Amino acid sequence: MAKMHGSSGRKGRMTIGDVAISAVLVLCALTILYPFYNAIMISIVPMHVYVRNPAILWPEEIVLDSYRFVLSYHAIWSGLKVTGIVTLAGTAYNMLLTVITAYVLTKTFPGKRLVQAMMIIPLYFGGGLVPYYLLIRDLGLIDSIWSMIVPTGLNYTYMLIVMRYIEGLPRELEEAAEIDGAGQVKKLFIIVLPMALPILATYTLYYAVDRWNEWWNGMLFIKSAEKQPLQLVLRNLVQDSTDASLDAQANGMTESYSDAIKMASIVITMVPILVLYPFLQRYFLSDLTQGAVKG
Repeated sequence: MAKMHGSSGRKGRMTIGDVAISAVLVLCALTILYPFYNAIMISIVPMHVYVRNPAILWPEEIVLDSYRFVLSYHAIWSGLKVTGIVTLAGTAYNMLLTVITAYVLTKTFPGKRLVQAMMIIPLYFGGGLVPYYLLIRDLGLIDSIWSMIVPTGLNYTYMLIVMRYIEGLPRELEEAAEIDGAGQVKKLFIIVLPMALPILATYTLYYAVDRWNEWWNGMLFIKSAEKQPLQLVLRNLVQDSTDASLDAQANGMTESYSDAIKMASIVITMVPILVLYPFLQRYFLSDLTQGAVKG
């Protein structure tokens, strides 16, 4: 008993190695978090505070003129609407293609290796920007919101991980569904998808972040100002931040300056994804298949 008690006591104590590892992890976390924190600080302090101490740890004064200016920017709301459409429609489109492709590739069928090879080749070789532009033009997608949705249908890496996850699900449940007369579509939606919720929630978030940050296709194919995505609008605002700060000051927002406007734009861009993350976090480490099949 004494030995067991002593052993449990040693397990409860932190060693020097544990302290060192914890210190390194805390340092890494602070290194990652500080730039975000600093961006928030710069966006809410007056210019004279920022000039005196750019590495702000605590705001001496708080002003929201930069946020007022960014939110009153004429194109910000149309950009938010476009990005919302691209994120919702694009993520649904991505997940539909990813799930269907992953499920099909878990089955055996003639030409499966050829299909997989054809999906891998674009990871190493691309046609180039000019053929890409000509393809979008010939599809009639120039200056269309669909030019930011349709071309990016599936991320092969994400699909491969989802496929491996589906392959690891208990086959007995699908076999039981087959005995009851279920077809492939019914098995996918009734059996596989509910069991694969953790991995699907994870990659829904990844796709949503990719879609939310979309600006490249918008820059290439969108000509109308009212169809530009939020990221492109904010990019233009950041590039013209000096002129924007002069406009803000002319409109009575005296504490707006170029760096504060840039940081306010960054914060506004991050907030929606940061709000979405906690709702999906519970799926990341959960395993809904545990105990689904009893011995």
